[in-house]
Amino acid sequence: MHSTTSTVDGPRTLGDQTWQNQAACHTSPSGDPDLFFPEPDEMDRIRAAKTLCARCPVRRTCLDAALENGDRDGIRGGLTQEERDALHSKLAQRLDYARINTVLAGGDVHLSRAERRAVARDAYQAQIPADQLARLLKITKEHAQKLYRTAAREIRNRNTKPRTKSPRTAKAAPIAATKAPARTDLGTAA
Repeated sequence: MHSTTSTVDGPRTLGDQTWQNQAACHTSPSGDPDLFFPEPDEMDRIRAAKTLCARCPVRRTCLDAALENGDRDGIRGGLTQEERDALHSKLAQRLDYARINTVLAGGDVHLSRAERRAVARDAYQAQIPADQLARLLKITKEHAQKLYRTAAREIRNRNTKPRTKSPRTAKAAPIAATKAPARTDLGTAA
């Protein structure tokens, strides 16, 4: 299996560009920077750049950096600008628990909105003081307290929400109603 992540443990820290020294485009003897900025109809150059990216040990880090920095030009992380467009629009919803754990351990990494909410929720559940959350997320203590109130409300609502079948599940049920057998092993995990 070919690794597409940096050899450094966890996500890159904010402002860290040292991963570029490991990039295949940087270490390749034929590393022509123009290769990564082809015109949309230059299919041979696009294929050549993607082939080089496929062998890159920091391909995922390169893609993350392009998305986090809003870089829409050229081929980055093995994807053309058109291929990255959908990822750019979904970046705010990215939920990577490696990033969340890195921040909770004191690391300084780029977080999406969803990841910031998850950090606040996890910190709240771990009873991390609001001033420490403020330092982790580089926000004011008042903002951290607001995030904790939101996390408490989300957790409370999640635990009190009545469980209902989704419409798709309800449609998939057999026409003849049959009672499901009682389960006595619900507390066990595989």
